[in-house]
Amino acid sequence: MTRFVARHVPLEMAALWVAEVLLSALVFLAAIPGAPTFLALSGGRLPDGAGLPGGTLPWAVALALLLGTSGVVLGLYRPKALLERRLLLNLILVAVLAFPVALLIGGRIAGIPLAALLSARYTPLGGRYAASLLTLLALWLAVTLLVRGALRLPFARRLFVHRVLVVGPDAPALRAQLAPLAAGRFTFSDPADPSVGRPWAVLLATSAGADAGDSTLGSTLRLYRQHGARIFDRASFAEHCLSRIDLTLLSESWFLTGDGFTETRLQAAARRALDLSVSFVLLALTFPLMLAVALAISFESSGPVLYRQERVGRHGVPFTLFKFRSMRADAEKGGLPRWASPGDSRVTRIGRIIRATRIDELPQLVNVLRGEMSLVGPRPERPHFVEQLAEVIPFYRERSLVKPGVTGWAQINYPYGASVEDAREKLAYDLYYIKHRSLLLDVLVLFGTIRVVLLREGAR
Repeated sequence: MTRFVARHVPLEMAALWVAEVLLSALVFLAAIPGAPTFLALSGGRLPDGAGLPGGTLPWAVALALLLGTSGVVLGLYRPKALLERRLLLNLILVAVLAFPVALLIGGRIAGIPLAALLSARYTPLGGRYAASLLTLLALWLAVTLLVRGALRLPFARRLFVHRVLVVGPDAPALRAQLAPLAAGRFTFSDPADPSVGRPWAVLLATSAGADAGDSTLGSTLRLYRQHGARIFDRASFAEHCLSRIDLTLLSESWFLTGDGFTETRLQAAARRALDLSVSFVLLALTFPLMLAVALAISFESSGPVLYRQERVGRHGVPFTLFKFRSMRADAEKGGLPRWASPGDSRVTRIGRIIRATRIDELPQLVNVLRGEMSLVGPRPERPHFVEQLAEVIPFYRERSLVKPGVTGWAQINYPYGASVEDAREKLAYDLYYIKHRSLLLDVLVLFGTIRVVLLREGAR
């Protein structure tokens, strides 16, 4: 778990999460001292037999963990989140999402039956029970804003940004290449920069197959290593610090001799169990929504409600993918496939809504149940585009080493792609996922997908 967090989550963000959860729990405890439950804060009376002998501690911890987890889901613990202008809006969204769950958790901890929670006395619409919870959520909002406000200036001044010294013959080009990918986490400096001080790491910028070069450079690298700096080459820095693969350095031997790319039978069974359980639950929960969407599509335009399209599956085997139709029935008149573009005139009015909210992807849960897709994996592409992209992007077909997914590591780390260059960038994330995939990484992707859907990131 520690290695997983260090690889996929910035340690300073993990520390911030722990600090905010603990501080929130302390504030909740201070707000309701000595009360058997937070319900007592508002003067409410517990049903007979209800109570919490251990005081408010379980409830305070449960609420703090719930809010902290909701914050992870909505991306509040990404480095750039501290500098986003919509921080207050995101915090309010976290509180709104956590409110109904907190009502139920608080009631169960207090021993209040579910029927009592839904009765008029405890109704979320006006009861003192809900009012007390709103008070605590307001306190959490204030605490989090204060903490983030205190950290905003240090982050704006890049005090928490890791300084990476780039040395070697390709240093200028590599700094320019990595700067946009590492914004908010790393800053890249030249050895001649007097403000560098002691760097967090040293990045060796050499061409593929080259080594450290002359003895002077080698001695310098060893000196930095002795003083505690990490030494990376281009490939290891991209993989370990940016969670992507440097495509310019790929070779056949990388796939054949590198770590990863394997899955035991137990891991495969656990992943299939996760796919089946989550898909069944999501289909059950969203069935009324999907029925309404199907009716809206049929009323707006003629044509099938479901769009069936051939996609490339695992090991290149084609399968039929299901989606809600979001374009006109004649969107590809003439049979020539083409990517969607911003403001695409082929998209219907209902289509714009379901594409922006990703509701059009829900029928793919049927593909997951059928075993053609997984919940998490590289997005399945059409055979026509696979053939085109494989001609210009080396190792593009290696995306099919695993089942395609409804969502994926590339989808939560890179915006919607509709060009060869976008496909190249997404491949860097897809190959990283294929090499390092695990159930924990799948859960992290599913959490990130909730953020992408709710905040409407990257849809067209």
